[in-house]
Amino acid sequence: MTRHFLRLTDLSPVEARQIVLRASALKNLRDPSFRPFTGKTLAMIFTKSSTRTRVSFEAGMAKFGGHALFLTTATTQLGRDEPISDTARVLSRMCDAIMIRNDSQAQQQELAAHSRVPVVNGLSELHHPCQMLADLQCWFEHRGDPAGKVATWIGDGNNVCHSWIEAASMFGFTLRIAAPKGYEPDAELVRSGGKQVQMVSSPADAARGADLLVTDTWTSMGQEAETQRRLAAFAGFQVDEALMALAKPDAIFMHCLPAHRGEEVSAAIIDGPQSVVWDEAENRLWAQMALLEFLIA
Repeated sequence: MTRHFLRLTDLSPVEARQIVLRASALKNLRDPSFRPFTGKTLAMIFTKSSTRTRVSFEAGMAKFGGHALFLTTATTQLGRDEPISDTARVLSRMCDAIMIRNDSQAQQQELAAHSRVPVVNGLSELHHPCQMLADLQCWFEHRGDPAGKVATWIGDGNNVCHSWIEAASMFGFTLRIAAPKGYEPDAELVRSGGKQVQMVSSPADAARGADLLVTDTWTSMGQEAETQRRLAAFAGFQVDEALMALAKPDAIFMHCLPAHRGEEVSAAIIDGPQSVVWDEAENRLWAQMALLEFLIA
């Protein structure tokens, strides 16, 4: 049966853990002779801009001896309203996997429904599971197993936050979320997290005693018209020195990037000793290599 990865819970907790640990093993191995994807091709569909997602998937396929195709709506029939189902049928007869980065989880599900090969969510408006695998890998590498620990999400209850919610239940840690009113994560998803997910009104209360603080930009792609309104709504939700000081002394800071210093995070934190964002960013490469190995092999 073809396996797809459209959200973190498409994996079992055991599978997710195996992929995260495999990612670190590949990172430590760095063996240029290990090329299991020789002759294999990944089709990458982008309707949204990207740095880390494109480079990590493309570089990962190259390291594994395979090839990645960069496809956009401007240069394919998708831009001329070809049905996504037709695209799936064609690409899955030519390629070994498909990665899609767009703003429609529903469209990704339709693509997967008509594909013979694995479909991977490189980002949608609801989930960012590949980022979550890299974040979990980073947490394991810096502080060990996250089970029983506390992560704090500060800011917009967006797609990355949704993937953190799913991770909390799967990996057994507590996730505290502090978001401005009107910018909370999906309520049903929060409820599905049970006792592992806690909505907290104050960023300070959410950060107190936490093992990890994580945030994201206040204005994501496609929301630029809302920038001024969001800046006002998120005042007081910056991860700065005062907020970080409330967490445990050895707490680490994560951010999926791109970051806006002086908005969601201060320069002193993201560029400081508790920040692991550059390891986190690099891990997009290794986590996605481990994911593709699992799905294709």
